[in-house]
Formats: sequence, C-alpha cells, structure tokens
Amino acid sequence: MHAVTHLSGAWKPCCILLLWFITGAAGAVTSGKYQIEINKSARELNVLSGSNVIRSFRISIGRAEHGTKRVRGDNRTPVGTYRVVDFNDDSKFYFFMLLNYPNTVDAWHGYRNELISAGEFREIVMAIKAGKTPPQNTALGGFVGIHGLGEETGETLEIHATFNWTEGCIALTNEEITELRKYVSPGTKVVIHE
Repeated sequence: MHAVTHLSGAWKPCCILLLWFITGAAGAVTSGKYQIEINKSARELNVLSGSNVIRSFRISIGRAEHGTKRVRGDNRTPVGTYRVVDFNDDSKFYFFMLLNYPNTVDAWHGYRNELISAGEFREIVMAIKAGKTPPQNTALGGFVGIHGLGEETGETLEIHATFNWTEGCIALTNEEITELRKYVSPGTKVVIHE
C-alpha cells in the first residue's frame, strides 16, 4: 500500500480499481474441468485436469520469443493468466480460440507506461470482470489466441516445427487444435509462463 499512497491523484482511482478487481473479480468467470498451461521456453502446451497433465502439444509462439506482450506489433506472446472468450471456426488459421488479452495486469502496465488512457484501462478491467472480450483496438494490441496453421503444406509444417513464427499467438497443427478443442470451452483458464 505504500506505493499507492504516493501516487498522484489521477493514479489513485486506477489503483483502487485494480485492487478491487484482483480481490473481488479475479474468479468471476470459470468454465470446464480443464485448464491450459503454456510454457513458452519449452514450446509446450499442457491440458490439465486438476494437477494431472492429460495431453501435451508442441507449439509455436511469437517471433520475439522472450518477454511478455506490452504493445501492438511487438510479436510477443503474453505472459499471465487469461481466459478463452470466443471461437472462430472460419479462421485463416483453421480454428481460432480468442483469449481475453489484454488482461488487467497488461492494462495496468499500459496505463502506467502511458500507452492507454484511464478510460481504456477502465474499459479493459470492466470487460474482464464481466467475462467479456476486452477492447482489442488499443495500443496494447489484441486478437491473441490459440490457433491452427491454416493451409498445411510440407513447408508450413516444417516452419511450425522449427521456428516460433506467430505475431504473438500460440499455434498448433490443425489436427492438434481440433483435439485441443475437445477440452476447451468459453471461460477455460489459460496460464502462460515464460
């Protein structure tokens, strides 16, 4: 609390809103008996049931492999806790599971670094609290999710197996995203580690 008391008046409402979210709304939307855990360094996505790993997939992540996503176009995969908020069966990537990026922590960093306004910060926090998709058009970027490859060729499969190639999303093969879909519903928790 010491840091909050020394912030300017404009910062205090956002700090209070952030603390309210963390203490009262973090678990507002939950769904399903499975959780997804992603380890960026290991290029691995695990499906968990409780503490048991029931399925593992090798993944590709953002081209800028290390660090968390902070701004649109940085080609980083975010680090933190997210939820699946939407599906797209008609994606150029075969199938797309949208995550609720930016989350409250991402928004706080964006506000603190003057990338987004106090109003945008509030919009993001309120969307997260309500279990809705946060604004996707801020300077923080958006449309981060888990998806397939789209058209699969020998070349695209080799690139996927060898390189981190996305703009910040998590990619699997089309067959793998179809299998993963069995474990995921709106609200599924996705924890992404460095």
